[in-house]
Amino acid sequence: MKENVAMNYRIVDGLDKMKFEDIVRLLRMTYWADKRPIEKIEKSLRNSSCYGLYLDDKDKLISFARVISDYATTYYLSDVIIDIEYQHKGLGTALISYINSLPEFSGLRGVLITRDAQALYRKFGFEVMNDRAMVKEPNR
Repeated sequence: MKENVAMNYRIVDGLDKMKFEDIVRLLRMTYWADKRPIEKIEKSLRNSSCYGLYLDDKDKLISFARVISDYATTYYLSDVIIDIEYQHKGLGTALISYINSLPEFSGLRGVLITRDAQALYRKFGFEVMNDRAMVKEPNR
C-alpha cells in the first residue's frame, strides 16, 4: 500500500554533510549491506558521490544513496535505502528524482541492481534487462 504524506525534507549532497554512523545504521537495515564490513563501507563512501535525505524537523538521516561514475558514459546507482519507519511515503522517489536531475549524470547511462524496487526506478526510465545484465560476485 502506497502512502504519500506531505513531509518537509532536505536533501544533502556530499559525504561531509552526513554522519558516518547514520549511513551505517541505514545500511544495516538492508539485505545487501547488513554484513558489509565497516572498512568496506568507509572505502565505498569515499569513492562515491553520496546523497542523503533528512526530515526538516529531525536531525536524523532517513534516506541515503550513492553514485559511482566516470561522468562521461555511465553512472551506477547503489545503496539506495529509506529508513524502514519512513518507507512508502514518497521519500525514495524524492531522493532518486534529485539525483536524476543532477547535470553531472544527464545524458549518461544509468545502471543499478535491485530485486524488489523496480517500480520505483521505472518512474525514472530504468528498465529491467535480465537477459543482458551480468554480475560477478567477489572472489569468483
